[in-house]
Amino acid sequence: MNDVQISTQRIDHLGIVAGVCREIDLIGQIDRLVGDSGRKVSVGQAIQAMVLNGLGFVNRALYLTPEFYANKPVELLIGPGIMAEDLNDDCLGRALDWVVRVGVTEIYYHLAAHVLAVMGIVNRFAHVDTSAFSVEGAYENEEENAIKITYGYSKDHRPDLKQAMLGLICANAQSIPVYIEALDGNRADKKGLVSMVTTYIGHFGAEQETPYIIADSALYSADNLKQLSKLKWVTRIPATLGAVQALLTSISEKDMTSTPDGYFYSEQQVSYGAVEQRWLLILSQKARERELRQFERAVAKERTETRNALKKLAREQFACEADALSACERVQKGLKYHTLTPSAKSTTRYAKRGRPAPGEVPSISWELRASLQVDEARVAEGREPLGKYIIANNELAKEKLPTLELLTVYKDQNRSVERGFRFLKDPWFFASNFFLKKPSRIMGLLMVMAISLLVYALAEHRLRSQLSVQKQTIPDQLGKPTQTPTMRRVFQMFNGIDLFITQRGAIRFTQVLNLQPIHHQILALLGPSIQQFYNSISYSHSWVT
Repeated sequence: MNDVQISTQRIDHLGIVAGVCREIDLIGQIDRLVGDSGRKVSVGQAIQAMVLNGLGFVNRALYLTPEFYANKPVELLIGPGIMAEDLNDDCLGRALDWVVRVGVTEIYYHLAAHVLAVMGIVNRFAHVDTSAFSVEGAYENEEENAIKITYGYSKDHRPDLKQAMLGLICANAQSIPVYIEALDGNRADKKGLVSMVTTYIGHFGAEQETPYIIADSALYSADNLKQLSKLKWVTRIPATLGAVQALLTSISEKDMTSTPDGYFYSEQQVSYGAVEQRWLLILSQKARERELRQFERAVAKERTETRNALKKLAREQFACEADALSACERVQKGLKYHTLTPSAKSTTRYAKRGRPAPGEVPSISWELRASLQVDEARVAEGREPLGKYIIANNELAKEKLPTLELLTVYKDQNRSVERGFRFLKDPWFFASNFFLKKPSRIMGLLMVMAISLLVYALAEHRLRSQLSVQKQTIPDQLGKPTQTPTMRRVFQMFNGIDLFITQRGAIRFTQVLNLQPIHHQILALLGPSIQQFYNSISYSHSWVT
């Protein structure tokens, strides 16, 4: 038995990731669009290798990919004949060059369209947003047909770093990205969102029903609404709009209709920017309570700071009454929720203590005395709009988009595209090592990140759907039953799954270790394409123990 080789490899949750990749034909779809690269590792295989690395949640830079795969079943996860050392930075970098040459948006859109068809997902609501990704490095030389890595408004609160922007459109309430676009680091949302939406909708044929576009307030302007006149959209209205301010303060809770989950609403049809639309005024009780606490702290802070300012002024000597009152007016101008009632008192002083000399003329100075009162009317006016916001849409037929569904659709923005961005910016995701040699490769990496989110979201969507359909649950982090687990939690549960491999010559036998009943339950729910990665596999039936 000396010629028998025994080894172990870690598969953990990567079989789930690879199973989803195989089900959507990730490698085949990319290779058909890109063509033959003439290299041992095809572009599709390299992209899948990066996706597995990203979803490994090990926080390794791309150039350390061979290290990531050193103890992994590479042939099982990527393809026959592929070894860990083949997945070096040169291989992955050139794969990114290939996808950029073909077009990251074009490749991704075709892949996403294929995925929706395979998975039977109907995209009725398309949630759109952009976010910035800070990058290391100078990037002073611009590339033709590449994005500009530059300074811009940093949503990551890192104005010291240059950045790239990613536009993302996700399907329905899930974080399933159906469209991406790499954007310049200083691209403004108002222009970027409209351009991205227009391009995305342009892919839909006449026989396809276009989805409702769901966006935040950056989309809402008279010019943008005109450009989107042929589309159906739902968006929040900026609170700075004059008509919005008037509506927020004029309609109170008692004039609104309540919902079972702590919301109140009032709807009306208006015309803005020559576009007829429905405005839905929303009051969230939870948001109102939170904002009221912040508001009361702001009022109390203003009161404390004003009292301190008045104490300081009371110690000053003014040359005349007008100067004293003018100082009080300057304090009043900075107040939002308080008013001052000023008065000035004159004081007579002689040069020396004691009885003044005959004929000595005293100096007269003025001291400020002011009382501070809460302006109840302004405080009440400040409280009224708290917890309220307005969403608008141009679907005038309520039977197509009922009021309560309209509210739900907008709230799904946080569960869809915004959750997608939170995932991509997770410090354990490989985006935290955001450094590549060229802006074009950053474009390619943004596509890889989006594909990683796509695979993750698809697995989560499949598992949650099957748990609901089959009326099953799995334990959450606290051991309580749930039908809505995150895949991050599921991936943690698969930590420690190994492959035990014995090989003699060309005969190889693989056995999966450490699978527990909960793993079998999850794999059965996810389906055969994923189960097969965790089956004991014999490459030769002539093996005899």
